[in-house]
Amino acid sequence: MQNIITGTGSYIPEKIQRNEDFLKQDFYNESQSKIPNSNEIIISKFKAITGIEERRYVDNEMKNSDIGTIAAERAIKDSAIDPEKIDYIIVGHNFGDVRDGYTQCDLLPSIASRIKYNLKIKNPNCVAYDVIFGCPGWLQGVIQADMFIKAGEAKTCLVIGSETLSRVVDPYDRDSMIYSDGAGACILELADDNDRGILSHAAQSFTFEEAYHLYYGSSFNPAEDQGTNYIKMHGRKIYEFALTNVPNAMKIALDKSGIEIESVNKVLIHQANEKMDEAIIERFYKLYDKEMPEGIMPMSIHKLGNSSVATVPTLFDLILKNQIEGHQINKGDILLLASVGAGMNINAMVYKY
Repeated sequence: MQNIITGTGSYIPEKIQRNEDFLKQDFYNESQSKIPNSNEIIISKFKAITGIEERRYVDNEMKNSDIGTIAAERAIKDSAIDPEKIDYIIVGHNFGDVRDGYTQCDLLPSIASRIKYNLKIKNPNCVAYDVIFGCPGWLQGVIQADMFIKAGEAKTCLVIGSETLSRVVDPYDRDSMIYSDGAGACILELADDNDRGILSHAAQSFTFEEAYHLYYGSSFNPAEDQGTNYIKMHGRKIYEFALTNVPNAMKIALDKSGIEIESVNKVLIHQANEKMDEAIIERFYKLYDKEMPEGIMPMSIHKLGNSSVATVPTLFDLILKNQIEGHQINKGDILLLASVGAGMNINAMVYKY
């Protein structure tokens, strides 16, 4: 008996925000002084480091729970299950529902409760709750679902990662160009199948010095209301933290699985920054005295940006639906999923498809 993913779904917003759309934006630094470089230089450097050419934003009338519901509906349809038989709905996010034109987080009721309501599930034994775990929130939800099923507390779980970061960015902070919106979901079920499923996982939280690498802070523009907060980050600290710690967590998960590194077919890593992700995976392979294989790391960040908890599940779904050029997942493939984000939290999971 193994816990297997029987269905996936995603929602990619239609609104495209390209790099050139930021050419007329004023950018300030952390000291609240205007950045002297031209926007052409700022954007060129940004693309060279992150790989991002464009990102997706939700339409004005949509909220996080709306796009999470769409991804969930698609995963349910893909798995062909009866929604009333879902035991847990677990939603990874960080900012709740944020209406257009606002930055205030709305978490009452929880996003999971709102999605269950939208799905019109009547069963009170279907428990709906949120996971606030930074960008690794969706993967942490899958880990929790796996443990619920192994403990005999559930047979079917719906896990969603959904976020609308475009609603909580400071437009005067050049880091705002990183963030995007999106939602991904999966159905995890207990199956009489030992040839596929979740093989192992690992999770860590670093808070002694790292807790506030990502934080909520005021606008870099001194003329803006300093009582309004936005997502902020210490980018260099996060980069160094990730390169040091994420490969180790990935190794813990892989070693627990008993799978040899040569057998890994794809690494689905949180789409945070192209250069950082490449460096993480290169360091991971060096832990085994190996070189990173060509084609091991599918990427969606170039066109979709960083949608936090949604990057890994949307990437997974898009590959399965043949929408990531040059990449596919075949029966028997070994996948290593990994993420890092606010907290600072890290997790990884080994899955045999």
